[in-house]
Amino acid sequence: MKRWLAVLLLGALAGGVLWLVTPRKPVTAVEPLPEPPSTKASPWRAGVPSSSAEIETPMENEVETAESVSSVGAVPVAPPRVALAALAEPPEGPEPVPGITPVTLLENVRSAFRNYSSRFGGNPVGTNQEITRMLNGNNPGNATLLQPEDGLRVNDRGELVDNWGTPFFFHQLSRTEIEIHSAGPDRKMWTADDLVLK
Repeated sequence: MKRWLAVLLLGALAGGVLWLVTPRKPVTAVEPLPEPPSTKASPWRAGVPSSSAEIETPMENEVETAESVSSVGAVPVAPPRVALAALAEPPEGPEPVPGITPVTLLENVRSAFRNYSSRFGGNPVGTNQEITRMLNGNNPGNATLLQPEDGLRVNDRGELVDNWGTPFFFHQLSRTEIEIHSAGPDRKMWTADDLVLK
């Protein structure tokens, strides 16, 4: 037993001496990672009446591409959004019902979500089809919250669509808050003419 203890002690002593006499590389300063681009929204906003909805859309000059983000550990971020009301002219679109502009339609969709939330204690969740079914009567109270006179249309796949016939994208932010995303006139999601309402 004493022999093993002596061998261990001698080995530890030899290792410590080796560590002390081994030359080390000098420590060099490490350059800090570049800061990611600013994601602050534009500071200007047009006066929107308090009863009006805040509708957002990314500005063309603020859209960020993957090439503009440093490849060293940075993750591309969503482009900043500004209030649609701050734009010179909101995008025009076909009116499914007279007077139902793209902005009005988004407000009507948000009203349907708010009515659902007030009745059932939270927003419906799922895909566009699943949410549309719940808003259209497949809910605990069999309440139909999508009214055709509000311009709320469902395509043949059972999806709630915008003025251009493109399905909305619903992004659940919390139990009671949802982001309603329309692809806008170009009918392509995540481009500069998209309309977004929270």
